[in-house]
Amino acid sequence: MRELLEKIETRQQLVSETAERLRDQIAQLTEQLAAAEQTLNRLETTRETILELAAEDGTPAPEPLPAGYREILALFEQTGEGLRAREVSRVLGLGPEPRHTENTRAKLKRLVTRDILTEPEPGLFTLAKTTPDAPEADSN
Repeated sequence: MRELLEKIETRQQLVSETAERLRDQIAQLTEQLAAAEQTLNRLETTRETILELAAEDGTPAPEPLPAGYREILALFEQTGEGLRAREVSRVLGLGPEPRHTENTRAKLKRLVTRDILTEPEPGLFTLAKTTPDAPEADSN
């Protein structure tokens, strides 16, 4: 009978440890989900504001970016730091072959020409910092 009780106690300990690990994972996933939802909300608000401003000015709404570009921008939003084409390709699961890296680099360069990304040093890309004062300075 004692052996059976020891087995039950051992199993209880294992299940308890597993439950604690799962609680930790849930807490981490909950934090990640909250951050992702916050980013989505910010992006939606930004999109709506841009469309409203474009309508007020009578300018056509900007063309939405293709899916591949949106994925790249989402990655930069998540990381909040500079990335290289190889890293972007790897994280997006595009493959390590040079053709994938070069295709990604071309997309990153296009985003730089649209002032969405910057390239502070060769091969390193970051989100462009928006300066609200810059358009007013240009209009004077």
